[in-house]
Amino acid sequence: MKLLGALEKPFYAAVNPLVERLIRAGVRPNSITTVGTGLVLVSAVAYALGEVRLGGALLLASGVADTLDGQVARGSAMATRFGAFYDSTLDRVGDGATFIGIGAFLLTAPDVAYRVPATIICMVAILSSLLVSYARARAEGLGLDCKVGIAQRAERILGLGVASLVVGAGPRALVLEGLVALLAAASIITVIQRFVYVYRHADAAGPGSRPRNVERATVDSLAKGR
Repeated sequence: MKLLGALEKPFYAAVNPLVERLIRAGVRPNSITTVGTGLVLVSAVAYALGEVRLGGALLLASGVADTLDGQVARGSAMATRFGAFYDSTLDRVGDGATFIGIGAFLLTAPDVAYRVPATIICMVAILSSLLVSYARARAEGLGLDCKVGIAQRAERILGLGVASLVVGAGPRALVLEGLVALLAAASIITVIQRFVYVYRHADAAGPGSRPRNVERATVDSLAKGR
C-alpha cells in the first residue's frame, strides 16, 4: 500500500500537458533526470545553510522532475535500460544528499534541540531510504513483485518538502527533527514489510521462478520502485 496512491491519477493528469510539451520539444528523459538531481543537490545545500523553506521548495520541484523523466521516456518511446539505471542511481544520490544536508544543519545550527540524536536519525534515514529501493530490486530479481510498503520515495519527498515549505524548521528545529524521525520510521517499516513479503512468498514462487532477464527486472524495479 502506498500512502499517496489515491493522488497518483490526478497528479499524472495535471502534468500530462507538460509531458506532451516536453516530448514535442524533443527533450530527452536523461536531461530531465539531470536537472532534477541538480535541484535536489541545491535543495540539500539550502537545508545545510538553514534555508529550510527554500530547501523544501526545491525538493518538491525535484520530485516533479523525477516524475516527468519517466513519463517523457514512456510517452516518447525513449525508455532505455541505461536511462532506468541512470535515473535510479541519481535518485539514490538525491536521497542521501537530502538527509546529509539536513544533518549538517542540525549539527551546526545554533539552538537546536537534541542535536546529536537528530543527526544520528538522519544517518538512519539515509540507510533506510536506500534499503527501501534495494529490497524491492532484489526481490524482483528473484521473480517477486514486491510493491508493498507504506512509504516510497514519493511519500518521502512530498512529506518532507511540503512540511519544510509551510512550517520550516520550527522552534529549535523540532519540527524538522520530527519529520526526519517520521520518515526514517516509515522507511524502516517499509523495509520490514518487504522483508516479510519476500519471506512469505519466496518459497511459494519456487526455485525456477526467476524472470527471463534478472538484470532488466532489477533495473526496472529500481527505476519504478523507489
